[in-house]
Amino acid sequence: MSMFKEFKEFALKGNVMDLAVGVIIGAAFSTIVTSIVKDLIMPVVGVVTGGLDFSNKFILLGHIPDNFKGNPDSYKDLQTAGVAAFGYGSFITVLINFIILAFIIFLMVKFINNLRKPAADAPPPAPAEDVLLLREIRDSLRNR
Repeated sequence: MSMFKEFKEFALKGNVMDLAVGVIIGAAFSTIVTSIVKDLIMPVVGVVTGGLDFSNKFILLGHIPDNFKGNPDSYKDLQTAGVAAFGYGSFITVLINFIILAFIIFLMVKFINNLRKPAADAPPPAPAEDVLLLREIRDSLRNR
């Protein structure tokens, strides 16, 4: 079997295609969560904390060069100039993204598991007619 044919069989298996679809949907979903955190949650956190902007929270590790053109209080400008800075604010934002995404996935898995679980209140299904007939025959033979 040629390597191309083996690869084709592998790539077209159901699990691989399902994984590919999951990765694509996950990437799109991650973009939505990032927007929710950046555009909706972090501004509210900023207002509650008195204008605190996590994206510009950093610790300067290196020195700012003399030819630096930009705002020395802007983490993005310092990154662009190649200045070493410990950007813990960006990490906090990414961490919030992760927590929200993990919580939403948890809720989705929990919901799907509840759908899969058989209803406890539902009575067991009635036996098929042929099973009932066989039981009657068995009982009548037993009574002879």
